[in-house]
Amino acid sequence: MTSPENPSPGIPASTLIAFRNGVDGTEILMVRRSKKLAFGAGAAVFPGGRIDAADHDLAADMSGDPEWNVARVAAVRETLEETGLLVGVDGQVTATQASEARAALCSGTPLTNLLSDLGLAIVPDALVPFARWFPPLSIPRRFDTRFLIADLGTGAVDLSADGSETTEHFWITPEAMLARAETSDEELMFPTRMNLLRIAQLGNFERAREQARAIPPRMVMPVIAEENGERCLIMPEGHGYPHFAEPLGTIRRH
Repeated sequence: MTSPENPSPGIPASTLIAFRNGVDGTEILMVRRSKKLAFGAGAAVFPGGRIDAADHDLAADMSGDPEWNVARVAAVRETLEETGLLVGVDGQVTATQASEARAALCSGTPLTNLLSDLGLAIVPDALVPFARWFPPLSIPRRFDTRFLIADLGTGAVDLSADGSETTEHFWITPEAMLARAETSDEELMFPTRMNLLRIAQLGNFERAREQARAIPPRMVMPVIAEENGERCLIMPEGHGYPHFAEPLGTIRRH
């Protein structure tokens, strides 16, 4: 039985927050999850997903922190699968190469084979650890999610949704995404909202990278407490996030 003394283990997952320099400032790549999915149906999120066993095999040959390297591999794989973007690798990748790699990946070819065929390798420093989230015990499906950030510069790449797990992708400033959530039917999951708030506060990739290196990611578990007479989900201090409290009744849980 799950309890504070014996919590359920989290499902290992990895998420990529991709930055680019847009006309209106720093933009973030978002994808919309299919309404057919059991978790996060219809939600706008960053590309990512569960860590697979094969991710450990590819990460074993990389230098640096083993657990973050596994997350790096998963982030590269999931982002390629969901958007067609091959990020965090050495060398140049053409739109045609990325498209062919994505098709092969979706057909079952391991990522390690795809990278080998293209003469590429994952560059750990290009995928910067930004955060690690683990939800409270009250959340039924608990993902132990590592968030990484990467910079695309101008972002002149060809992208498309995969049509199964994701149905849409778009580039948007963090401020515009947060405003959309406040004024429309857009629902943001709590970790997505908080990371957008953090990035909006920082302003660009360089400052986000500097803060991530100054405050190495530790597991952040939001707490439930009363604020202004309401029970809210609140961010603990010391992780680089602005103070924010969301009433439990408004939080999207699945």
